[in-house]
Amino acid sequence: MIRNPILKVLFTFRKFGVKSLLIGGQACIIYGAAEFSRDSDFAVLCDAENIKRLKKALRSLKAKNIYVPPLEQSYLKTGHACHFRCSGRPVKNFRVDVISKLRGCGSFEELWDRRFILRVGKNISVDIISIEDLARSKKTQRDKDWLMLNRLVLSDMSRTKRPSEEKNKWWLLECRDSKVLINLSGSNKALAKECLVERPLLKAALTGHAAKLDAQLRQEEKKEREDDRKYWKPLLKELEVLRHN
Repeated sequence: MIRNPILKVLFTFRKFGVKSLLIGGQACIIYGAAEFSRDSDFAVLCDAENIKRLKKALRSLKAKNIYVPPLEQSYLKTGHACHFRCSGRPVKNFRVDVISKLRGCGSFEELWDRRFILRVGKNISVDIISIEDLARSKKTQRDKDWLMLNRLVLSDMSRTKRPSEEKNKWWLLECRDSKVLINLSGSNKALAKECLVERPLLKAALTGHAAKLDAQLRQEEKKEREDDRKYWKPLLKELEVLRHN
């Protein structure tokens, strides 16, 4: 499920007491939405003590900062990611990226409270971002993230044999496949109607208008992409300044 390099990173973080959550492609693998990822991404608690522990863990992995910004609380607090490449065994050339804030997902403490704990051995566990927060974090400007968001929802649907009302509601609010969404709404009409306030396009799903629903799904995605651009615009400006200093 998790390849050796990521296990080494996970166990090293645990050894040094780094409070972190596995996010990104490696988390998608665990939820059945991806098969391979060349790097690792973590959300980390941004306080002085945890950053100190994180730096020790990265030194142990012989990880070098490969892009701006440097690993500092001030940059993590504003939403920047810090990027590293390892040179130690068995993680040579393996990427480790850390971030403290995910757009639209709440604080790290909230992510931590909603986390999924995966047992990978006797007395060994891995803290992973919840599938709901992971899906939310995929609403970016990148095409591949929208593809992954769709896979996350469809994979969750196929793996859940007896869905709760809460689970059905989440699928109704996040599913991006019009045919699946029409069928899901038809099977959960009362719940779909309750969700109309949060997701008005479910009206088209309830009435079976596939073409209209597809258009509204595209518009929904377009708005999220634009919101993500606005979020990153000032951060990208900061990075440009750092690159030229």
